[in-house]
Amino acid sequence: MYTNYYFIGIGGIGMSAIARYFKHRGFAVSGYDRTPSSLTHALEQEGIGVHYEDDPSAIPSDIAHTFVIYTPAIPEDLGEMQYVRSHGYTLCKRSQALGEITRGQECLAISGTHGKTTTSTLLAHILTHSGEGCNAFLGGISKNYNSNLLLSERQLVVAEADEFDRSFLTLYPHIAVVTATDADHLDIYSDHAHVVEAFGKFTAQVDADGTVVVKQGVEVPLENTTAKVLRYAYDTPCDFYASDIVPLERGRFDFTLNHPGGRIEHCTVGIPGWVNVENAVAASAVALLHGTAPMKIREALASFQGVKRRFDIHLDTPRIAYVDDYAHHPNEIRAAISSIRNIFPGRKICGIFQPHLYTRTRDFADDFAAALSGLDALILLPIYPAREEPIEGVSSQLIFDGVTIPDKVLIPKEQLMDHLRSRNLDCLVTFGAGDVDRFIEPIEQYLKSLA
Repeated sequence: MYTNYYFIGIGGIGMSAIARYFKHRGFAVSGYDRTPSSLTHALEQEGIGVHYEDDPSAIPSDIAHTFVIYTPAIPEDLGEMQYVRSHGYTLCKRSQALGEITRGQECLAISGTHGKTTTSTLLAHILTHSGEGCNAFLGGISKNYNSNLLLSERQLVVAEADEFDRSFLTLYPHIAVVTATDADHLDIYSDHAHVVEAFGKFTAQVDADGTVVVKQGVEVPLENTTAKVLRYAYDTPCDFYASDIVPLERGRFDFTLNHPGGRIEHCTVGIPGWVNVENAVAASAVALLHGTAPMKIREALASFQGVKRRFDIHLDTPRIAYVDDYAHHPNEIRAAISSIRNIFPGRKICGIFQPHLYTRTRDFADDFAAALSGLDALILLPIYPAREEPIEGVSSQLIFDGVTIPDKVLIPKEQLMDHLRSRNLDCLVTFGAGDVDRFIEPIEQYLKSLA
């Protein structure tokens, strides 16, 4: 029935994966995004038309055969949104489109306020590396495959189950993971209790003959969940956990993966950080429950290259180290700093942080300040607003005032590169989910000139 798929907000990581999926299926795909990016350029190179002006005339005129998919990050007063609503186009949110794509397939879903992108990408890699293959819709760019979409003929799909806007409630998985249920997106949920409640609704949608794998200690109301419930942890004995953990060079570990069916000895993850051992336990739990052979899992873990912008080490020399991380919640920042200190012991860590959203800054300013005080030096940038309008009295200054380390500065992003040139840098890290990623390449080039 539909021959055209049009995306409003096509440059988003989740939107672009679905756009690629429909392009692969042979449909005409195009869309709008506010700003060009590496993602939109990649889409254009793949034959997907992208424009950057709010222009209703760019929408396919064949209303009966055009399906419009939009992201809730797009403002309702956007001209294109108003046009498709008033002209009778069939349209749905990104999450609804993903729900329809996964319907009829065996869905393995990774949810949680932190860790879901790395865990889902690692699971997809295990299934692909094992030779089974899967379809995967990822919230980041897999470095093994240089894509956020994996395709297979099998009716098996790995989905990152996003709690924003309650998107994950469109999914009905066979196996689901819950990595964390921390307070976040309070502009949507209003308080932590409603976040936790939503995860309870999500787990209740898992197949009755399926399994929910919840991180040990994570709060999830399970009274309406009919699926089997198992637990995983980093090193706390439970259904799935790591033991015999031996540090290797550069932040990697050798460990034994314990599971209900036995032990997989001498596992390593191809990327550093203790938190990635934890992510590996979660991904391996799903693969084991799905039926992947233990030795195939061990091989895949070792060959995993990680996800762009997820604890992404760009430079590691005796003179300078540079790490980029998507962390945009206080708990993510704490975990990243802990891992950096483990991998680069004794080095002075200077962090660049761009807060994401006015509401998140308002809700967690004190927590951000406490987490960032774990750095040796802080370069704080103004808030990246994304979909939000400014809130009176809310700015990066709220975080800055609470940071306890003396070496801190709050500067406009236009001054960032000049400021970096004035510093004696040892280990640099960029944090944030906004457009701080635009600085990764110039920062890396500058630091290489020092190394």
